[in-house]
Amino acid sequence: MALKIYTKTGDGGKTSLIGGTKVAKSHIRIESYGTVDELNSYIGLCGDHITDEAGKIMLKEIQDRLFTIGSSLACDPDKEPLMKMPDLKAADILLLETSIDTMNEILPVMKSFILPGGHVAVSHLHVARCVCRRAERICVHMQEEQMFIDPLVIQYLNRLSDYLFVLARYTGHLAGAEEIAWKPRVSGEGR
Repeated sequence: MALKIYTKTGDGGKTSLIGGTKVAKSHIRIESYGTVDELNSYIGLCGDHITDEAGKIMLKEIQDRLFTIGSSLACDPDKEPLMKMPDLKAADILLLETSIDTMNEILPVMKSFILPGGHVAVSHLHVARCVCRRAERICVHMQEEQMFIDPLVIQYLNRLSDYLFVLARYTGHLAGAEEIAWKPRVSGEGR
């Protein structure tokens, strides 16, 4: 018999952290790993839109790390989980930095802020970048509220948003899409 997807245990607005502690579904810890899950889903969509094989492989690696981050965030820090949990490593951040540097060697120097767009894959990568920044802000909020969070999680999300920005530029470059420079309207100028 197949496992049922619905359990009905969350119908009252509560859910369980890994370790069994019940919390409201609006709890910041739930918000944090729910946003990481949203980011993971969006990165899957991005992988479906980019054509660069190395980029696709890297996005799959990132999705794996995001599951690791999600499991870390879903744990009750006051209880030891019964199962062994995957962990994030400094090497995961270094991989993002190395990838950023490799792409930046090929990209033209940015001379202005750029607007998201110009190609569907570029646009999706920018949305993923924004979701990543939101996940990072939620995790920083947890830290400010004295809730346990592995510092590597915040560092990884910070670097990941940088990676997604550069990957968006790189994807546009490979597709021959022109970057859209932001040309701010100065007060007193007409439209």
